[in-house]
Amino acid sequence: MASVVPFLDLNLFPDPPAATGATSSAGLLIPKLEPKVEPLDEPTPAQTQPHQPNSSSPNPRLCFNSLPDSFFSELNSNSADSVQGTDNSPDGKNVYSEFHRISELFRTAFAKPMQKQERVEVAVPDPDSKAIVPVPDENTTSAAVVPARRKCKPRSSELVRVMNMGADDHRYFRDVVRKTRMVYNSLRVFAVAEEEKRFGRRCRADLKAAAVMKERGLWLNRDRRIVGSIPGVFVGDLFFFRMELCVVGLHGQAQAGIDYLGATHSSNGEPIATSIIVSGGYEDDDDQGDVLIYTGHGGQDKNSRQCVHQKLEGGNLALERSMHYGIEVRVIRGFKYQGSASGKVYVYDGLYRVIDSWFDVGKSGFGVYKYKLIRIENQPLMGSVTLKFALTLRTTPLSVRPLGYASLDISMKKENIPVFLFNDIDANHEPMYYQYIVTAIFPPFAYHEENKGCDCVAGCMDDCPCARKNGGEFAYDQNGILVRGKPVIFECGTHCRCLASCRNRVSQKGVRNRLEVFRSNETGWGVRSLDLIQAGAFICEYAGVVLTKEQAQIFAMNGDSLVYPSRFAETERWAEWGDLSPIFTDYVRPAYPSIPSLGFAMDVSRMRNVACYMSHSSSPNVMVQFVLYDHNNLLYPHLMLFAMENIPPLRELSLDYGMADEWTGKLRICA
Repeated sequence: MASVVPFLDLNLFPDPPAATGATSSAGLLIPKLEPKVEPLDEPTPAQTQPHQPNSSSPNPRLCFNSLPDSFFSELNSNSADSVQGTDNSPDGKNVYSEFHRISELFRTAFAKPMQKQERVEVAVPDPDSKAIVPVPDENTTSAAVVPARRKCKPRSSELVRVMNMGADDHRYFRDVVRKTRMVYNSLRVFAVAEEEKRFGRRCRADLKAAAVMKERGLWLNRDRRIVGSIPGVFVGDLFFFRMELCVVGLHGQAQAGIDYLGATHSSNGEPIATSIIVSGGYEDDDDQGDVLIYTGHGGQDKNSRQCVHQKLEGGNLALERSMHYGIEVRVIRGFKYQGSASGKVYVYDGLYRVIDSWFDVGKSGFGVYKYKLIRIENQPLMGSVTLKFALTLRTTPLSVRPLGYASLDISMKKENIPVFLFNDIDANHEPMYYQYIVTAIFPPFAYHEENKGCDCVAGCMDDCPCARKNGGEFAYDQNGILVRGKPVIFECGTHCRCLASCRNRVSQKGVRNRLEVFRSNETGWGVRSLDLIQAGAFICEYAGVVLTKEQAQIFAMNGDSLVYPSRFAETERWAEWGDLSPIFTDYVRPAYPSIPSLGFAMDVSRMRNVACYMSHSSSPNVMVQFVLYDHNNLLYPHLMLFAMENIPPLRELSLDYGMADEWTGKLRICA
């Protein structure tokens, strides 16, 4: 069982020698300083207010409360106008009333001016919370889960280290972090979609989502200041936005590169550093991976040029004190990356120790403080190294892996992008012996249902008939990201007149990422991507030959490999993506369009695609979303796979296959 231990009282140490440029530790007073500023995510035109340095919270004017009431009232009025004369059936009325109800929730939650809000004190966290504030349980009452408003309490000054974690503890914390990040990404994607729909421009949804979650008390690790690893955050985890680092508690500063406990909150009046971000903001940094020469903060002008000498105070002194007391520091690297939602990516690379510090003359001729950090041994491979390795694999795979590739495209050019087959464990090349298919093969009678498409000549709008099928709104934003999961999604299909580039044709466009089927000692065959996959992005279809219930019984007797889509429906993983119940007390997940119980099976014993090699997980990073586009038969939907989280390159993709077979106990495809 994991234990949270208070950090060692620094007063027990003898007084350290006075550092250069600093007074003695006994009477040390640290003034408010300009932090070491690292480049924030790429600004957009919507970001007009200046960011407040040295604060872990975003500017309150950038949160949803800054949106005028007319934003949401206009959204409701336009939606009401689109309903009239389009669908008078009881189901249609229920659909649009539900849509209005959700819009009203957003209006009442976010549109109230900041100065008029009533603040409610946050309840004292559970002392057994293991230094992490858990995501509210859906089974608890709504009033207890999410209060209307909470006063944002400052971060705790208590230093702790989480130790003695078992397998169950790791799973628990990982699930807490996973759910919190899913809420953040869902809220961010929703905000982007709403801003595009109303104003036709992008907004700083990362700041808005973080601000809303902070007001709801959903930021993690606010009740303790954790030294060392953050439970539930793995080495190699990727983040697109700085604010997401704050939400999970990995780095508590929204813009400063050094996160530390200030001197006024420390037990002996000395600051202690807990994490740093390395993103190339200082010219004197020297990053060699396992060995890092890190430059202190201060002395730069608005153009990030060194203009004065640095001082040993604030974060600079905190790093020096961490070296003196032997305290490990979390290192996050940030750099530009194609395929990221922000154009940048932040990757957690593990724990380092500060082994040396000195004052030196920098490249600009001004004095700077430098720190030498060494990565602690016996940690997983750095995520930044994996990203660079995956980039090389995408361009010249045989140059870095001369052995192991059995095929550079098992799809035989049927997919838009080649699908690799890699096995450096044994001589098994089984995936090459099956006929590769791109999409599921349905029986002819599945297409007998009437399929009337839209008549949109240009791009489809929200009043499109296909949008009305989905409850009055499209399921994807302008970038093809799933806004929230639904029982089934209707896409524009073969009977629609809209262009192939229509935003409502996401899952029909095939594979977009470089996928690789690989041999694993743990899961047998598995699937991973050489590209970074964004949360909510489409991955591929789960393809096989569709069988009726009677046909499935006969094929099962022959020992064929069958997959039952009803098990995906039972897990309802689609409901987790876009679930805003932690934000709204009376949030109701989408129930329309509804889908009946699925009674068909899918035979993958002879014809299959890359998705059939994904392994099972009770905490998957991929979900099944039912989609219809080439027919309207609800009994036979396509099984489309979407990412539930940001998936780093070379991390295995996993699905929740549902309950195990009562006879074999197996969850995956089995012969």
